[in-house]
Amino acid sequence: MAGKAHNFLSELTGCFAFPAAENPTVAMIESAYRHHGLDWRYINCEITPANLPAAVAGARAMNWAGFNCSLPHKVAVIQHLDGLGESAEIMGAVNCVVRRGAAYVGENTDGKGFLASLSEIVDPAGRRVVMFGAGGAARAVGVELALAGAAAITVVNRDPARGRAVVELLNQKTGARADLVTWAARYRVPEETDIVVNATSIGLFPDVNATLDIDAETLQPTMVVADIIPNPPRTRLLADAERRGCRTIDGLGMLVNQGVIGVKHWTGVDVDATVMRKTLADLFNG
Repeated sequence: MAGKAHNFLSELTGCFAFPAAENPTVAMIESAYRHHGLDWRYINCEITPANLPAAVAGARAMNWAGFNCSLPHKVAVIQHLDGLGESAEIMGAVNCVVRRGAAYVGENTDGKGFLASLSEIVDPAGRRVVMFGAGGAARAVGVELALAGAAAITVVNRDPARGRAVVELLNQKTGARADLVTWAARYRVPEETDIVVNATSIGLFPDVNATLDIDAETLQPTMVVADIIPNPPRTRLLADAERRGCRTIDGLGMLVNQGVIGVKHWTGVDVDATVMRKTLADLFNG
């Protein structure tokens, strides 16, 4: 009798973070793997900064197809990789590592996930953007907006030194024109603004009643207002923007699109974003 061939070797991906327990990416990506019948695994790993070199070496030794890097490893991981994609190089930060041949290459899908969500509603090319925040997420979003052709980006941030660093990066490494507003008082959004982005953590669970210190009455129906916060998906900023007649984009879409882009990098498969979005929505609304 003839036997039947089996393959019991799954392809491995995952995430290196510290802490790692609250990162929902594993649920989202594994739901996509299952939906598409892919024999792949996504392993959420709590890796201390001291153990990051060993973790990357371990991924290489086990022939992982790639992995995400979350806080606090997005910059430190670079010295352990073989190369960087364009936006990761400009940002100096990596959140998605991809095995290409024998090389491990750092990409950044933070801003790309945001851009994919935004592009469903508005093309940022030639647009004027106001962006709140100057941390890692803001840096990623700003760079991708600039590479997509945004004409002007105003960075609004409380810490002028951090804000200046993002503005200088955008002005020196991209074609966008960036300027800084130090956020010392209630901010009035300029009338000519096309896109407003919250790239801070203000409003993130459990602090769901926190909202940006802006004059909501200065939001115009012509503006697109985006929030990078996925939990809760409908922040107070987005509720205010909807009340003012703006089109809005929630952070759930950004997280899902990051996953779509990451899985495409690793597997070559275009996965169904709605499956991942439903998984996250069920988690956050549960």
